[in-house]
Amino acid sequence: MIIPPLQLKRVKVYPLEQRKSEAQIEEIIVPADRPEPCSPENLALIAECAKKIRKARESNRTVMLIYGAHLVKNGGSQIMIDLIRKGWITHLATNGAGTIHDWEFSYLGRSTESVQKNVATGTFGTWDETGRNIHLAILAGGLVNEGYGRALGRFIHEDGCTLPSRKELTALISSEPANPLTPARAELLNAMVQDGLPEGRIRVEHPFKKFSIIGEAFAHDVPLTVHPGIGYDIISNHPMFNGAAIGRGAHLDFAQFGGAVERLDDGVTMSIGSAIMGPQVFEKSISCVNNIRLQEGRAVVKNHAIYVVDLQDGGNWDWRTGEPPKDNPAYYLRFCKSFSRMGGEMNYAQCDNVAFIQNLLQFLEK
Repeated sequence: MIIPPLQLKRVKVYPLEQRKSEAQIEEIIVPADRPEPCSPENLALIAECAKKIRKARESNRTVMLIYGAHLVKNGGSQIMIDLIRKGWITHLATNGAGTIHDWEFSYLGRSTESVQKNVATGTFGTWDETGRNIHLAILAGGLVNEGYGRALGRFIHEDGCTLPSRKELTALISSEPANPLTPARAELLNAMVQDGLPEGRIRVEHPFKKFSIIGEAFAHDVPLTVHPGIGYDIISNHPMFNGAAIGRGAHLDFAQFGGAVERLDDGVTMSIGSAIMGPQVFEKSISCVNNIRLQEGRAVVKNHAIYVVDLQDGGNWDWRTGEPPKDNPAYYLRFCKSFSRMGGEMNYAQCDNVAFIQNLLQFLEK
């Protein structure tokens, strides 16, 4: 039996302004200077993490912070921005949802919807401006070989983008068919024809961009990479959905992530609230780095510290001792097990995400 695919171009989208959003940025934003209380054990671990970050920055090694969307949804943006501005972080990484909440807060000042209610009405994720503008940023960034993170950061920071004419794109595709940028040019041209994107300057105001982690990372030239899944994020629920453009941006970002891992010896990786993306991307990236190093006769990545933070209890296992046996349920905690295999010193903190970075910033400033 042949079953036809769903015609995604038929998805009806609605103005984002009409959505009942559950979070307003100015109400949820958490101040950086009033840290939430932590247990003595977690405070000791955070103090140790801060000490290693200072040492890594003094020796110009990577300090990587991988985060999930809840860090944004729970109001941690201002603390993250302080970490960026004060030079403590050299690389940021998030998933697609982390960019969507960041962009919606920057554009509208509010984000988050009821999944249960809106799926039932066929409106979950079907918000025009979110899907349209994130795609627009990625498509425009593809013309200059920018990944998902940098392209969206530029779009927020510069309040929009500038597109070439259809005639110019057609000429470039025709005259340079083997150019590495040709696929990106063709995808943009197709979007201009199919989705009515105009030529020239497209201005999209972001009145709340002072709260944008992605925009601030771009402004301070701190690499921020995005590692999405096709069909994972609400921008898939839009007629402009373009898996090729998203995949190209994510491809470039994975390579950029690897550049950070290449400088991770004696450095620090923090995975904060990223139960799937963080460990999965990190383990593939460090394997690629080690592969290339061994070809060149160099040692694999070593002497790096890993701090994993989540609300779960970590299976009541001491992850500094390595992974548990397969008959222990803790073995199946991917966000711990994968990082415990990565050759560094693995540390786990059962801690609120925002409280961890709040207290981390305080220790770094002492």
